Amino acid sequence: MAKLIIFDCDGVLIDSEIISARMLVQALAALGVQIDLPYVARHFLGRSYPTVMATIRRDFGLDLPPAFEDDYRARLLAAFERDLRIMPHVQDVLARLALPHCVATSSSPGRAEFSLRLVGLGSLTGLRLFTASMVPQGKPAPDLFLHAARSCGADPADCLVIEDSLTGIRAGLAAGMQVWRFTGGSHLRDSLPDEPEDARPHRRFDSFADFFQIDPSMTGPA
Repeated sequence: MAKLIIFDCDGVLIDSEIISARMLVQALAALGVQIDLPYVARHFLGRSYPTVMATIRRDFGLDLPPAFEDDYRARLLAAFERDLRIMPHVQDVLARLALPHCVATSSSPGRAEFSLRLVGLGSLTGLRLFTASMVPQGKPAPDLFLHAARSCGADPADCLVIEDSLTGIRAGLAAGMQVWRFTGGSHLRDSLPDEPEDARPHRRFDSFADFFQIDPSMTGPA
C-alpha cells in the first residue's frame, strides 16, 4: 500500500492540456511556426516552458521573443477562466482518499495555483504544491517527484504517482515509484500515444470513478 500519492496537475486533476495545446498552436502560428496537436503531445506534454523554447529553437530555428511567454500565459489564463474544468470524479476521490497526497507539476507556480483554485482545489496549493521551478531538472528527470516525496517525509518506494504524459511516467519510474497512468483527459481521447518500454506504467485507468476499484485500501469512509 502506498503511503503518499503524488498527482500531476494538468491533464490529471484538471482538463487543461487540450486548452493549452490549442492556445500554443495559435500563438506559434502567429510567428510563422506551424505545428499541430499531435506535435504538441509528442514534444511538450508534461514538460516545462524552457523545454518548449528549446524545442522550438531546435526544430524551427526560432528564438521566441521575450514577450511571448508573458503574452501566452496571460491569454491562457483568460481561456482557463472561461473553459477550465476539474476532471470528473476527482473531487470525490480526494474527499475519500485515506492517504496523504500532493501535487507535482511542470507548470509554473502561478499557473498551477491559479488553475487549482479556479476549479475548487485550493487545498492542494501551498505546502502541498511542488513545481519544476523547485528542482534543477524537470520531468522526465526524477528530481521533482523525489523532492515532493522528501518534503512530505515519504520514501520513494512508498509513493504512487498519477500521471498522464509519457514524460511524467518516465519521471515517476526513474524516481523508483509506482506509476498509474490516467488516460481520461480530453487531450488523450482521440489519440493515445504508444508507451515505449521506458514509459510503461504499472496500471492505467480512464476515469476517476474507477480509482478505488484498483486499490480499495486507499479509501476512507464515504
